[in-house]
This record gives sequence, structure tokens and C-alpha cells, in this order.
Amino acid sequence: MSESTFKLQNNSVPKVFASYLFPSLLGMLLMSINILVDGIFVSNGIGPEALAGVNIAVPIFSILLSISLWIGMGGATLYSISIGQGNAAKARSIFTQSFILAISIVGVLVVFSLWKQQEIAYLFGASDEILPYVEDYLHVILLFGIVYVLENILSIFIRNDGNPKLAMIGLITTSVLNIVFNYIFIFMMDMGVAGAAYATVLSTVVGVIVLIYHFVRKESVLRFVKFTIDYKSMAEILKIGSPSFVVEGSAAIIVVAYNITFSHFVGEIGVTAYAVVNYLHVVFLMVFLGIGAALQPIVSFHFGAKLYRRLQSFLKLGLLTGVGFGAAVLLIGWLFADQMITLFGVKDPEITAFTKEGIFYFFIGYLFLSFNLIMAEYYQSIKRIRLSMFIIMARSLVLFLPLLWLLPNYFGAKYIWLAFPLAEGLTIIALLIVKRLFRNVLPEKELGNEGEKPIIS
Repeated sequence: MSESTFKLQNNSVPKVFASYLFPSLLGMLLMSINILVDGIFVSNGIGPEALAGVNIAVPIFSILLSISLWIGMGGATLYSISIGQGNAAKARSIFTQSFILAISIVGVLVVFSLWKQQEIAYLFGASDEILPYVEDYLHVILLFGIVYVLENILSIFIRNDGNPKLAMIGLITTSVLNIVFNYIFIFMMDMGVAGAAYATVLSTVVGVIVLIYHFVRKESVLRFVKFTIDYKSMAEILKIGSPSFVVEGSAAIIVVAYNITFSHFVGEIGVTAYAVVNYLHVVFLMVFLGIGAALQPIVSFHFGAKLYRRLQSFLKLGLLTGVGFGAAVLLIGWLFADQMITLFGVKDPEITAFTKEGIFYFFIGYLFLSFNLIMAEYYQSIKRIRLSMFIIMARSLVLFLPLLWLLPNYFGAKYIWLAFPLAEGLTIIALLIVKRLFRNVLPEKELGNEGEKPIIS
């Protein structure tokens, strides 16, 4: 039994949770800050039109991250379950399969996207005025998209291999260098939005180099093994990781849908205001994804080891943490909206007023978002994929898209902002209905005592 495995099984629940939570939160937060810093530097160094252009291109990060999480979380869940079962050989095979699968999928996506770059920019909501900014940023990110994906996948597996601190250090390195390179490329070298993209890429390369240090550690289980195609393992990786893919993939759809809706009902003021709110949302969303990412290796390990009572305790602690963060983010938004808007150099009073109104309505969604994401992550971590997908599809597509059409058409443009909080809140109601109709999906009914099998088949 490795030292990290021993600690997972024997240390107190709060201590284990904290040891994964803080590195995961900081790592995810810094990942989002990479994108936020691009926005702040572009807005102040180039102008609001460039900011709108970069925001139009931002869904490419959601798409790349969705692939990272699809394969990374699917593979890492199986990896930790295998470690919990004491099967290191299977765990290493899953890691190798995941790595090759990621390179293959991203390679095909990048080639196609570079071929259809302009069409993709228009699909994301670019206008003719903003198109040059979108293309400059999009082209660089696509060229080096594989590096961004590999950093995320390595971080996930290293966290699951009992080294959340190194995963955090890698992302800290990336974030700090991104700030430095952004300043150099935009303000000193006048490279425009392409400079912001190059800053992100170059800092990510260094972050990957830092993460590779994990393979030097003698106590780490994580290793590459000889690759032979295992279609069954690959299919299981993709199946288990599918909720994470939908979370991030739908995030790209949400951004595009919001951009198109604001452009239609409000115009450039709405698009620019949403760019500011969305940059803030990326940061806060990563906080909640960080809580789920901290739970995943813990839950998957305990599920594999059949330590179900401890698993329940981790879930309850995760939910309490998430709801507390949600309330804190709402208060931050309501109390410091002006200061957050100022970060982006917005001076137009109309844009400022509409953005502030947006923050007031939009941030209500954080009260419900944490519960939905954590429960979805939990179900995914114990291989209950249908329940996880139910939550994710309800909050991101099934409820959100109709609300985005109904609210402005029947209540006015300012209510576009409420599509997000209403979708999140209604998802919880839908989940409660499911729990009432099918009582065996209740988290507390789902797992028995140590040594017993889960009640759900």
C-alpha cells in the first residue's frame, strides 16, 4: 500500500478532503485566471472591440477543456477505482490508453478547425468588425491546442495518483508566466490579441514540463506502459467521462447562445457587457469544478475499496463546501460589481450599467450551480453515468436554451441574464422530483455500510 493510499483510507475525512480541496481549488482558479488575464490585458492594452473578439473565441477553450475532462475524468475515475482495488497494472494501462486517445481526438479536431477557421469564428458569433480579432486569437490557440489538453489530462491523473500539490504547482507556474508573457507580448511588443494567445500557449508548455517531474517520484504508481489498442477500455473511458465532456461542451454552447441572443436583442453593448460577466463566470465556475475535481479521486478510490460510509461523509462535506462558496460568490458580485467591471477598463456608462445589472441577476445562479455540479461529479465518480447526465443536460441545454428564447421575447432584454440562474434552480427541482419518484437514487440510500455493495444496480 502506497503512502497516498494509506492516507486516503486512514486519515480523517476533513483532513483528506482539505488535502485535495485546496490544491484543486487553487489549480482550477489559476486555470481560469489564465483566460481572465487575457481579457484584462486585451481590454486595457488593445480595446473593448478586441475584448469582445477574444470572448467570441473563448469557447475554443471550453471545447479543448471538454475533451481534456472527457478523457481525463473518465480515465482517472477508472484509474482510482483500480488503485482502490489494488490493481496497479490495470491503472497504468488505463492511463496510457487515455493519453493516446486524447492525442488522437484533439489532432483530428485541430486539423479540421484550422481548415474551417473563419466558418467557426462566424459560428461562435463573430461579426465582420470583430472577425479579425477572433481569427488572430483562435488560430494560435488551435495550432497549440494539444499542449493545453495534455496539461489538463496530466494534472487530473497526477491528482489521482496522490500528488495534488504538484498538479497545483504546474498550474501556478502556467498562470504566473501567462501574466508575465501577456504584459511582454501586448504592452511591450505590441503583438495584439495574437500576443495574448501566444502568452497562454508558451506558459502552458512550461506548465507541462513542471508536471513531467511527477514521473521521477519513486512512490508514484502512474507510469506509461506498452500501448496496445484496447477498445473496451477506451469505450469505458469515453462513457464514464461523458458527463464532464457535456459540462464543458455545453459551456461553449451557452457562451455562443448568449452572444447571439445579446447581439440580437441588445447589440454591441450587450455583447461587450456579457464578455465582462462571462470572464468573471469562468473564474467562479472553475471554483465549483475544483470542488468536484477534489472529490473525484477520493470518491472513486473509496468506491473501488468499498468504503461506502466514508464516501457518504465526503459527499456531505463537499456539498456543504459548495453551497457555502455559492453564497460567498453571490455576495461578492453584489457588493463589488463596480470594482470588477473597472478591471476590464470599461468606461462607457451604458455598458457599465448593463453589466452591473447583469451581475446582479446572473450571480443568483451560483446559489444552485454548486449543488448541481458536485452531484453530477459524484455520480460520475461512482460510474452512475445516467444520473450524472440527467443533471448536466437539464441545467445546460434542456432548460437553459428554451429560457434564453422565452425570457427576452416575453419579458424584455434585461431578463436574458436570468436564463442561467433559472435553469440551475429548476434543475434542482427536477432532481428532487426524480428522487421522489425513484427513491433509490437518493445519495444516502445509494451506498450501504463498509463491505456492502451499493444499493443501486
